[in-house]
Amino acid sequence: MNSDAELLRSLNDLPKLISIICPMKNEAANLTAFLDRLIPVLQSVAVSYEIICINDGSDDDTLSKLLKLQVTYPQLRIVDFSRNFGKEAALTCGLDLARGDIVIPMDADLQHPPETISEMVLLWREGYEVVLAKRQHRSNESWLRRKTANSFYRLHNQISEIHIPADVGDFRLMDRKVVEALKRLPERRRFMKGLFAWAGFRQTTISFACEDRHAGRSNFTGWRLWNLALEGITSFSTLPLRIWIYIGAVISLSAFTYAVYLVVRTLIYGPDVPGYASLITALLFLGGVQLTGLGVLGEYIGRIYGEVKQRPVYIIRDLHEAENES
Repeated sequence: MNSDAELLRSLNDLPKLISIICPMKNEAANLTAFLDRLIPVLQSVAVSYEIICINDGSDDDTLSKLLKLQVTYPQLRIVDFSRNFGKEAALTCGLDLARGDIVIPMDADLQHPPETISEMVLLWREGYEVVLAKRQHRSNESWLRRKTANSFYRLHNQISEIHIPADVGDFRLMDRKVVEALKRLPERRRFMKGLFAWAGFRQTTISFACEDRHAGRSNFTGWRLWNLALEGITSFSTLPLRIWIYIGAVISLSAFTYAVYLVVRTLIYGPDVPGYASLITALLFLGGVQLTGLGVLGEYIGRIYGEVKQRPVYIIRDLHEAENES
């Protein structure tokens, strides 16, 4: 990092302002260590910086600790949501408020090493408008979580026109023009990884070693990750709807073929009393297929219902900015 910082200092056209977006939920134990590592990096790569901290319904002392730290670090801009709206809403809020020439979303638990920012800025200076940060490995996660993550990326990229790079999260550098493009997207049910990929622009990828959380544990349970995966698939692909045309066609063709078989069999061998087991099996099978199809249809209708209500993505209770912000 030192060599990168020295190179950046030798350049006359450093970015005038870098905006860091940090969604936070119960991150009080991480804040001091996070800022101690982040701020020296920002001071070395930019003329000025701001750190947008979004308190997303924390039930610990995250907000009070942020307000105390703001006295020492006036570059902190503290957003307090009226309740927990989720990370996608917090990222959206950060993009709306960010003023920097460069905008970088990152986690406050130090799984995203701040030192990576120096390399990102160097690549931005080479003309890249998006610099993706890709995890080198997932060895610090459970076997099940690694497998489900890999399965999601494979499935999503097979059925969607938008390709999401595997093992690339929200940690990335975006030029101002990219942020302005993202702010034009009006949808309220937001899957940010997909929106980032949809926007495009000239991009490159760097790798980083994902560290263990400095303190606490992840707010993303298995159930929340499952719902996020469904959100991603239904946001960028209509194949789950289209596939029921083929399922229905196959079942109808099978039923027609079986009906022809029964007619021929009756003509040759005479009438036969059908068995209860085969009848109830067929009924349960068709009922299950119909309910599954209705469930998929309902998922898309639910998205339409959420969009037409036009509720805001988030509500800000308070915005705390230092009077002598630099």
